[in-house]
Amino acid sequence: MHPETEGPFPVTERLRLMCVHAHPDDESSKGAATMAKYVAAGVEVLVVSCTGGERGDILNPELQDDPHILRDLAQVRRDEMAAAQAILGVQHSWLGFVDSGLPEGDPLPPLPEGCFALEPLEVTIEALVREIRRFRPHVMTTYDENGGYPHPDHIMCHVVSVAAFDAAGDPAAYPHAGEPWQPLKLYYNGGFTKARIQALHDALVAMGEESPYAEWLAGWERPDRAVTTRIHAADYYDVRDRALLAHRTQIDPNGTWFKVPRDVQQREWPYEDYEAAASFVPIAEGEDDLFAGLGSAEKATATASSGGLHLVHDTRVERSA
Repeated sequence: MHPETEGPFPVTERLRLMCVHAHPDDESSKGAATMAKYVAAGVEVLVVSCTGGERGDILNPELQDDPHILRDLAQVRRDEMAAAQAILGVQHSWLGFVDSGLPEGDPLPPLPEGCFALEPLEVTIEALVREIRRFRPHVMTTYDENGGYPHPDHIMCHVVSVAAFDAAGDPAAYPHAGEPWQPLKLYYNGGFTKARIQALHDALVAMGEESPYAEWLAGWERPDRAVTTRIHAADYYDVRDRALLAHRTQIDPNGTWFKVPRDVQQREWPYEDYEAAASFVPIAEGEDDLFAGLGSAEKATATASSGGLHLVHDTRVERSA
């Protein structure tokens, strides 16, 4: 999968992937099969959770009145994350910030004091720079400028991830946060593209089954994001689903997530989609590997620690108001 070349680094050097998410459970609903596939291939994978998910709603109707969960949701979310981590086989790090919650109402209420979305950027960016310089990922994934959906923590996760990607390799940025290290590629999680939802919907209709996506598709207005990279990960959909179900408070096992039989998903859409946002190596058309163009782990490490790199692909844009 990744050819070996000779170099000055020990043979134990491995490719490394860092996936930055806003809350525990996001890692299992966005790119989990990709992570499991890379773990099986010998890649080191680190999930970074920016917040603890302390203000998340209890979405599993069977658990909404559970006294233990109501009493200590923060610890429950940590325990769920540990279970999902074990299923995926990844490493995990808490960035340590507090869930902002999803404000609702008209007008929207103010965000709670001390939450992730209101923390000073120099604090949140430095925290992620420290993790990047400690773990030394060759590739990072995060959310697009709209957060995938407009949760304040998802939007802030994007802002912090992009800034930390730029700062981690700069010796002048956060000099006390570790030795400089430049990740070589930054991707946005593809999430739910219309093409994917349409394919699953059409398959269910053809089978004579009721589709949970009909209303969603009928009201679809937003344009699809660019997809530069498709990871064939169908063999790991079972791992993805088990990791997602480990977040028991956040997932209704009888909900939309699980309405499409797994074999239908594997047949109709065996990919997880990504958008290359920034890269120090060219992005080839039809890319099917997040590490494409980096060569061996030893070569990628030499490049990432060399300094003086210049982006050859950069499609990042500012969030529109």
